[in-house]
Amino acid sequence: MTEKTPKEKTLIAQYAELNRLGQNGEYERGLKAANKIIGVAPHEFLAFQCKMVCLIQLSRFDEAISLMNKNPQWTQSLIFEKAYCYYRANKPDVALKTIDSSEKELDFRCKELKAQILYRLEQYHDSANLYHNIIKNMHGDDYEDERYTNLSAVMVHLKSDDALDTIEEFKETTYEQCYNKACLLIENENYAEAERKLRQCEKLCREMLEEDETSEEEIDIELALIKIQLGYVYQKQGRVKESQQLYTTNLKLKLDDIALMAVASNNIVCINKDQNLFDSKKKMKVALNDNLNFKLPSKQRKLIALNNAILNYYINQTDQCEKACKLIDEKWPELHLQTTILRALNLIKADKPKEAIELLKKSKTKDDNLYINLCIAQIYLMQGEKLEACQVLENIGESSYKPGIVGALTTLYLGIGKEETALKIFEKTVEFYKKNKVRGVDLSNLWRQAAEFHIKKGLPQVAANSLEELLQTNKYDTKLIAQLILAYAQFDEPKALRYSNQLISLDEIAKDVDLDTLETTALPTINFNKKTPAIKQESLPSTPKDESLKKTRKHKKRKGKLPKNCDLSVPPDPERWLPKYERTGYRKKRDRRSKEVIKGSQGTTSGQAEQYDFSKFVDDSSTDTASNSVDPSPKPPSKSTQHQQKKNQKKKGKRR
Repeated sequence: MTEKTPKEKTLIAQYAELNRLGQNGEYERGLKAANKIIGVAPHEFLAFQCKMVCLIQLSRFDEAISLMNKNPQWTQSLIFEKAYCYYRANKPDVALKTIDSSEKELDFRCKELKAQILYRLEQYHDSANLYHNIIKNMHGDDYEDERYTNLSAVMVHLKSDDALDTIEEFKETTYEQCYNKACLLIENENYAEAERKLRQCEKLCREMLEEDETSEEEIDIELALIKIQLGYVYQKQGRVKESQQLYTTNLKLKLDDIALMAVASNNIVCINKDQNLFDSKKKMKVALNDNLNFKLPSKQRKLIALNNAILNYYINQTDQCEKACKLIDEKWPELHLQTTILRALNLIKADKPKEAIELLKKSKTKDDNLYINLCIAQIYLMQGEKLEACQVLENIGESSYKPGIVGALTTLYLGIGKEETALKIFEKTVEFYKKNKVRGVDLSNLWRQAAEFHIKKGLPQVAANSLEELLQTNKYDTKLIAQLILAYAQFDEPKALRYSNQLISLDEIAKDVDLDTLETTALPTINFNKKTPAIKQESLPSTPKDESLKKTRKHKKRKGKLPKNCDLSVPPDPERWLPKYERTGYRKKRDRRSKEVIKGSQGTTSGQAEQYDFSKFVDDSSTDTASNSVDPSPKPPSKSTQHQQKKNQKKKGKRR
């Protein structure tokens, strides 16, 4: 046996070290070991493949792609690795081209990667067919549950009737499969069943995580996806408060999934509408993350962009709204109708209704002609131009004969006072449906309203024609037959008699009535002059009283009484409603019991202080009793007051 060369010994030792590092998951050191081997033997394919695997495990995809491009001789041998790097680098188009460029037949790894790439590119039919092929030909490995989960995720986006039946056949061994079934039920608008399925999914997920001894905080983060989807179900069911509470509580968690945060934030903005605009603006910043291009499908991204434009309209940022509309038109031209209406609303807000109408007229197409015309009519009504709105609604072709538009036209014409025109609208509509015999439209309400309208206007013949049309679908409607008899009785009595035979005869009505008992039964007499007191009916102890049945007493409003000495010719005091202490002529009365001692300069007495207190002397010569005001100019005290003051001084002197 020949002895191995030093180079071979080095390669064997380095490969052994590389194998050990790979098994231990030490990819950083494994990358260095692979580089050493390539340094010794540059054409060693196995070392190059190990280096690619280490770069993939370290998520250094751009470096791995550049390495593959520098060594094109090994591209066909490493198709899966190269395509996977492009897929993880968010380049699914290039990844699909790489797989399709394979000269060999694709193995199961490449097929599963291709199915996932097709899902990312939203080619759902091709992805579903490929997953069906893989599941059919692969059995017994550890990845069967993952394949069924991926297939159910693809089926959610397929708009076919067989999708739900296909998913129902799958076993719900994992909570992911149960979650995907709930999503498909939501797509089919079966919200009650979706809620039940999401509750089941939450239970399965919690049980699985508790078995792994996961902390409660990590369980809440894992359940956030299910709860936010449950919040969407509540939102579609009209349970807005419960929905908003689920969104806000889960957004407070430390979520790593930016797509999940964006969806919850966008849904809160939809709930807020034109309220809480500051909160909506903050939430919309989260929903407009640049990294969402590869996390969310285009259907969700375009709706978020449209909601952003609507929010800018609400917060009066016209320029930002215009920019958002332009961006939507470039990326998603199918939303051109919504952006046009937003632009028209901006013009209306700027007090330019004529320009808004012209903009809507220019953007008319065959598909959205009705919707645009309804918007134009609404703008005319906002301006108070009812006649122009009626002209728009009449000139939209066959759509003008729809029951809703006919009702709007008649209401508008009656509001204007043009009853004859409203009558003609009904006549045209009746003739249109008679000629064309439109199916699939419930016109019973229209015929009934038309008949009542014609009877009121004294046109029983036209009313009878409408009721005849309605009778074809409701042959046993006795109320309808009675209306028809009343109509024919005004101009065709034989026909009215013929229809009256279809009604129940008096003999059949009185069949179970005992005439003898009716004759012997004493009828209660009512005395209208005498008022009988109401009898209180007390309920049983087991049945509580219904508070809503209690009659509320109506208090009659009585006219306020005027004072006895009120003179209506004299204007009332403007300060009469103010408290006395706030009026201009108010002076606080002194309390005799606690008389304040007025301290003056040396040598003066309290009597002299009172002498110069002019607030006590009121002008008695005023005749106005309504206002007792103090005279601004002080008067000298009278003789009686001077005499009284001297007596007081003498008495004080004696006490000393």
